[in-house]
Amino acid sequence: MIKSWVLPCKALKFPSSNFEGSNKFRCRGAKMELTITRPDDWHLHLRDGELLQAVVPHSASHFGRAIVMPNLKPPITTTAAAVAYRESILKAMPAGSGFTPLMTLYLTDTTEPNEIKLARRSGVVYAVKLYPAGATTNSQDGVTDLFGRCLPVLEEMAEQNIPLLVHGEVTDPDIDVFDREGVFIDTVLRPLIQRLPQLKVVMEHITTMDAVKFVESCEEGSVAATVTPQHLLLNRNSLFQGGLQPHNYCLPVLKREIHRQAIVSAVTSGSKRFFIGTDSAPHERRRKESSCGCAGIYSAPVALSLYAKVFEEAGAIDKLEAFLSFNGPDFYGLPRNTSKIKLIKNSFNVPECFSFPFGDIVPMFAGETLEWQSSIN
Repeated sequence: MIKSWVLPCKALKFPSSNFEGSNKFRCRGAKMELTITRPDDWHLHLRDGELLQAVVPHSASHFGRAIVMPNLKPPITTTAAAVAYRESILKAMPAGSGFTPLMTLYLTDTTEPNEIKLARRSGVVYAVKLYPAGATTNSQDGVTDLFGRCLPVLEEMAEQNIPLLVHGEVTDPDIDVFDREGVFIDTVLRPLIQRLPQLKVVMEHITTMDAVKFVESCEEGSVAATVTPQHLLLNRNSLFQGGLQPHNYCLPVLKREIHRQAIVSAVTSGSKRFFIGTDSAPHERRRKESSCGCAGIYSAPVALSLYAKVFEEAGAIDKLEAFLSFNGPDFYGLPRNTSKIKLIKNSFNVPECFSFPFGDIVPMFAGETLEWQSSIN
């Protein structure tokens, strides 16, 4: 495990054979720089309206592309709506930004197979999102009959090679909230893969050892998983330490330490089945710090710093670039980015909040010190 970079540069040694592409380390004095291919974010919430205007620059400054979630009010259920939402995102981007939003459709019981054909022809829709009805923020219009009314749509998705992105939790109130991912795997996801093995599936924001084992048991290139910074760095104690912590509340909810460790081991192993998906989910502070606080952690401004922290602490910094920049586009069948960014070992304090006319957004690790900063190369 790498414990410190406060060493002379000549004392730092890295096995160059472990690095793919243009991943390069450089030292300046006692600091270290890591140049990598610009990452993408394969699970991102940008919201709409004032929130969209506020948060787009944070993602656009770090990432080349992002899979944008469709759970707005009303949800993005058609290709025409996805095209219009994409235009709103592009208008909100900073001048000169090369950020590309990759759009998704919100699957419902009434989605038609022809909509999938339209999505494929659009050139801007890259996936369809499965929200079990009631599972998370703005999921009330989600699926209630996956193997009945949705089956023709899933078959068309397999035919069109459009991935299904899964929020992997059951919503049965009799199932403990900490068990919902495991039950979903056994009762929904495993039967789905067996029934439609040609359907590409991404299990989003995995939280358990069960999910790691399931993804590793599937055919590589057919089933993959995105992993968030919060599920790599926090366990369920983080919800309650020093009092109730609303800004650590997300769905799927944080799990036990054994599950966090299993996920860290999976992503730092070098496996191609796992890749970045921040699930960055902005909410105005008053909606988080309320009697019925919203689920979601806003990580976009600090996500790369947090992933670097995880890989450094695991002694796997040489595997960071593949997780951030290669595994996602490879799974989606898209070209890797050609531009570069630098990750610089340079301590900084995370802002307590980002203030806007409509209110404040509190980022993940607000007020704390992180050790890595990113910049465009």
